Amino acid sequence: MNRAEYHHNVYIILLDDAVGSHPSVLRLNPQRDAAMPCVYVGMTGLPAEHRFENHRHGYKSAWTVRKYGIRLLPEMFAHLNPMPFDAAVQMEKDLAEELREQGYTVTGGT
Repeated sequence: MNRAEYHHNVYIILLDDAVGSHPSVLRLNPQRDAAMPCVYVGMTGLPAEHRFENHRHGYKSAWTVRKYGIRLLPEMFAHLNPMPFDAAVQMEKDLAEELREQGYTVTGGT
């Protein structure tokens, strides 16, 4: 596969801290540090900005982003993109786990 075929991206969205009060989010993040940001981790074949807008407008959106999404955090993911589909699927999971281990409250990443 050549580099031109790498068009999948991982992305991270900053969420309002209020998302951390939901029981389902708390169950996913038992080791969360309330001082650390709440984020959503995803992957897409679209540019990250376009995917964020889809979330915000309710198109194939995660409820956490639709209700609590603030902005993309490109400083945390831009250096990783683009990549092949299989790598993006794995990177999404790895990023979510890594951020949880650092104390972030994480949604998505599955």
